[in-house]
Amino acid sequence: MTTWLANTVLVIHALLALFIVLALPAIWIGAAAGWQWVRNRCFRFTHLFLIGVVSLLSVVGIACPLTVLEDWLRHGTIGSEGFIQHWVSRLLYYDLPMWVFTLAYVLFALLVLLTWRLIPPSRRK
Repeated sequence: MTTWLANTVLVIHALLALFIVLALPAIWIGAAAGWQWVRNRCFRFTHLFLIGVVSLLSVVGIACPLTVLEDWLRHGTIGSEGFIQHWVSRLLYYDLPMWVFTLAYVLFALLVLLTWRLIPPSRRK
């Protein structure tokens, strides 16, 4: 049961990471193509909030709660890595110094803020 829960947390974590990364080019492409959904305030606030949380946690030196939860759920299951865990983990985790990730997160967050300024979300009517 805990392996299933850990895999679920891992997949949710991967989907959030994909949303954060892919939303930015979608906003730029969508703005150029005239897609109105890329200016949706809820979509844009969610994107900004998520990258803001990731950046803040990294700068402060706090591990991602999803990573902590997944590790806790897997406690005692070392050596029984399943298919989902193996492949999604390979997409999410890299063996680099922490400062590299912190710098990448902060620069990405700044790019999201710049995008907010250059391609602002729609104003409420």
